[in-house]
Amino acid sequence: MTDDAPETDASETPAAPVPDPFPNDTLPAALARYSIELPVAQVALLDKYCRALWEMNEKLNLTRHTTYEKFVGRDLVDVRALLPYIGPKDRVVDVGTGGGVPGIVLKILRPDVTLTLTDSVQKKARAVDEISKQIGLTATVHAGRAEEVLLAHPVDVLVVRAVAPLAKLVTWFTPLMDRFRTMLVIKGPSWVDERHEARQKKLMYAWDLRKLDEWPLPGTHSNSVLLELKRRENA
Repeated sequence: MTDDAPETDASETPAAPVPDPFPNDTLPAALARYSIELPVAQVALLDKYCRALWEMNEKLNLTRHTTYEKFVGRDLVDVRALLPYIGPKDRVVDVGTGGGVPGIVLKILRPDVTLTLTDSVQKKARAVDEISKQIGLTATVHAGRAEEVLLAHPVDVLVVRAVAPLAKLVTWFTPLMDRFRTMLVIKGPSWVDERHEARQKKLMYAWDLRKLDEWPLPGTHSNSVLLELKRRENA
């Protein structure tokens, strides 16, 4: 979603577009700027994913992160924060995957996990399925809601980024808490207000919420956070 453009005087000259600070960028160069070291095979697969995603993005709006700088700084950094909290061979569901973040990137970094990508927007689900096959990734794509996957079989971890406020997330998944171990949610600085809203609506009674990690959000003075939501004992 984009903000409406502010009204301007017709005589004003439009501002020049901000030049790309890395016009001839490469994925290895962007990784080096963030001091991220990965196996050569993973770098190659991530690069292949980026190219497939950006090509698909010309037909369907899947991401605004269409440079290596934004991919590494916004997407890869976020996904790497998940890694310590996902166990070996965990069954992972990406809730509302969009263009495949965090799910596809997670699967590239952790090929041991069993991944299901979900999106209720049919054309996005078809697009991410095509991207997965194009780069040779083994993943199940469900064109529907994540709740339908949980009803079919239990999983270990739900991963969520840029899908819905906390009040909606806990409303969706409270009835299915016995179908997964933990929900890992990447949020921006608004998470505190979202937590307050969910508590005010008395939606958090069955949940333990814990902030696991925090890191700078590039280009802002704010931080991203990783939240863990799991069933409260005796709830």
